[in-house]
Amino acid sequence: MVRDHHERWNGQGYPAGKVGCEISLAGRVFALCDVYDALTSKRPYKAAWTVEAALAEIEGQAGRHFDPVLTGVFVELLGSKGARPN
Repeated sequence: MVRDHHERWNGQGYPAGKVGCEISLAGRVFALCDVYDALTSKRPYKAAWTVEAALAEIEGQAGRHFDPVLTGVFVELLGSKGARPN
């Protein structure tokens, strides 16, 4: 999972340049969670993004950075009322 979470659905990631389902399912899920956390967390070099902006960015990367099917599920779950973090 850890090794695969920087791979990209389109094969442009690292360390192995895996494409699509060559990337472990756990790695594909973790990539979504990791990017969501990075975008919505305040960092010394940037403000936290809103949930809406983060989900829009993630959705825009479906099929490139992220598994398009998992992205749809992720966005639907986190975008639904009541699933938002406080």
